[in-house]
Amino acid sequence: MAQGRIQKVAGPLVVATGMPDARMYDVVYVSDYRLIGEIIELKGDRASIQVYEETGGLGPGDPVYSTGEPLSVELGPGLLGSIYDGIQRPLDKVREKAGDWITRGINLPGLDHSRKWAFTPTAEAGAAIEGGAILGTVPETETIEHRVMAPPDVSGRLAWIAPAGDYTIDDEIAKVESGGKTLSVTMCQRWPVRKPRPCREKMAPVEPLTTGQRVVDAFFPVGKGGTACVPGPFGSGKTVIQHQLAKWADAEIVVYVGCGERGNEMTDVLIEFPELEDPRTGKPLILRTVLVANTSNMPVAAREASVYTGITIAEYFRDMGYSVALMADSTSRWAEAMREMSGRLEEMPGEEGYPAYLGTRIAEFYERAGRVSCIGSPDRTGTLTVVGAVSPAGGDLSDPVVQATLRVVKVFWSLQARLAYMRHFPAIGWLESYSLYTINLADFYDARLGSGWAVVRDRAIALLQEEANLQEIARLVGAESLSPEGQLTLYTARSIREDFLHQNAFHEVDTYCSLEKQKDLLGMIMEIHDMMASALEAGVAPRDLFSIRSREAVARARYAPEGDHSYFARTIESVRSEIDRLTSMAAATTEVAR
Repeated sequence: MAQGRIQKVAGPLVVATGMPDARMYDVVYVSDYRLIGEIIELKGDRASIQVYEETGGLGPGDPVYSTGEPLSVELGPGLLGSIYDGIQRPLDKVREKAGDWITRGINLPGLDHSRKWAFTPTAEAGAAIEGGAILGTVPETETIEHRVMAPPDVSGRLAWIAPAGDYTIDDEIAKVESGGKTLSVTMCQRWPVRKPRPCREKMAPVEPLTTGQRVVDAFFPVGKGGTACVPGPFGSGKTVIQHQLAKWADAEIVVYVGCGERGNEMTDVLIEFPELEDPRTGKPLILRTVLVANTSNMPVAAREASVYTGITIAEYFRDMGYSVALMADSTSRWAEAMREMSGRLEEMPGEEGYPAYLGTRIAEFYERAGRVSCIGSPDRTGTLTVVGAVSPAGGDLSDPVVQATLRVVKVFWSLQARLAYMRHFPAIGWLESYSLYTINLADFYDARLGSGWAVVRDRAIALLQEEANLQEIARLVGAESLSPEGQLTLYTARSIREDFLHQNAFHEVDTYCSLEKQKDLLGMIMEIHDMMASALEAGVAPRDLFSIRSREAVARARYAPEGDHSYFARTIESVRSEIDRLTSMAAATTEVAR
């Protein structure tokens, strides 16, 4: 193991000399504490090292040991249900070894190397295989089957495969003959976190990642294999939305990365997920989840590692053919860590002090998302959807991190402080947000909800935009001074906002809303709008129309049980009977006046 010496210590940055054979992004152990670090700059035999642990007490002359290998994660059975720090140390094992406080120099493997797993072979000896081929399966949890794959760089003839039985991740489960050599394959792979895992082809998303959140699924959907960002000021509900997506999105695997956020938020995840029931399997949600926790009181430099660790684990499950969703909360904290390291390296600063390569790093991260044709046999398609929260100071959307993110993502969910203060959650602004996947997903929605759904949705969005224009006039002259049609626009837009877009994350029914229920709910609101428009033409006074008793049933519709289509039909009929009565009265009054 090559050895150098510390020349300078500046917070998480350590500069070492005497390292002529070092390479960029190699892992090093700093001092006799063996603190884990990564080389981020080389000048001759002088290496600048980003240390992922507290550097207090280090000084010039202390040794630095190079491993000659890049920062990598262990991939294999045992990932699901685990909680790691930014460099894939299992925090439960760290606690067993060091107590409640993480002490320096603890180096633990990411996976349990002593546990035995029930391996069942699916490939046959003698077959030609390529990298990524599925060799067998392991029941990793009660709900997820772990597909054991050949490493991406291993191909040739499968000379031998282990019979069904119990094996550790270090036991040999296959031998592959390639180029005159016999290669040994185990259930554990190591993969450099900064290197994207290979795929055969990337394809456009064709199916939405349904989340059960009406404002997302109906108005601004994200495709499976797509990218989305959730920027917003403090207190606008970024973390609540991330939690909701992690809980209810129809991804088979969820990787949740807490990057520089407060410890209590990760604690909420840890407490809730084992107790929450997966709606598809009825088992605890944690059985399909991997958590990577790098909270605000952990070393700043490790925030960068946590993001790469999370997305590498997500790519691994994507390669098995699963639908994976990665939640990163928040990429602003990662960018702040980059800014601090850039400053200590004395690099030329970019906008607001961020490094000039900020946009490149963010783009490289989001570009690892996608719907892909996986390498290896059998043929399979995997998806990796990335949703990143961004925390600009004061909610300023001109922040460099927000702008760099918007250049690469296709969905923008703009959180608004004014909506949060009005207790409107999710506080996603319907005028500022957008989704560029709507055209890609049109065929899916037409097949699932019928071709009329797109028309209903577009009309609802148009009404909300028209409401924004009318509100300026209403503030000046009063809503009753508007034309009857204008008053109806305000009435229906308010119903869309309060009865459809508003959603209670803590209500057992309203926390999740299926696509079919969303269609029923929004369709009911728009059908009532059309009935009221006809009544206004027939001479019904707006005040009488907007005070019908059935409006309370409309407001309660979002709490109707899933699958109860009859509730919406009954409500529409109730509204229709009241409107018909008002129309008859208006017609009679007109006749008398004549």
